[in-house]
Amino acid sequence: MSRYNKIRKMDISNGPGVRVSIFMQGCIFHCEGCFNPETWDFKCGNEFTDDTINEVLTLCEPDHIKGLSILGGEPMHPKNIEATTKLAKEFKKKYPNKTIWSWTGFTFEDIKDKEVFKYIDVLIDGQFKIQLRNPNLRWKGSSNQRVIDVKKSLKKGEVVLSEE
Repeated sequence: MSRYNKIRKMDISNGPGVRVSIFMQGCIFHCEGCFNPETWDFKCGNEFTDDTINEVLTLCEPDHIKGLSILGGEPMHPKNIEATTKLAKEFKKKYPNKTIWSWTGFTFEDIKDKEVFKYIDVLIDGQFKIQLRNPNLRWKGSSNQRVIDVKKSLKKGEVVLSEE
């Protein structure tokens, strides 16, 4: 059973515009300097249910909400990927013109075959590396991470960086 840590109703720091963000619970990477260590333990947080999905979809309804951001913890971990996929699929069904951004410690190349990428628009991949930390980077914490245009990358068969 997947869990989540928190939902932010109005987030301006995790993707463009005003967004709704959900932080999935549980992470195996435990990156030094992580800004969210409270999301590491898979047993903490709240149970992720269909009610969680409905709450997120309702919060995303106003026109000023530009999209959904899915972070963690680790949304792409095997314990979370099913819930992440279900949320992303339902979101895109209801809001085809809003975007989904997600963050993962995995590399895109290692997980690009997952169903969730039918729905995610932008993926920030790679583990946060404190020695490569740069507070001036947009949407990512360290220079090894990439901001990837998922649709273009899947179409081209190689990573295409987002212009956001």
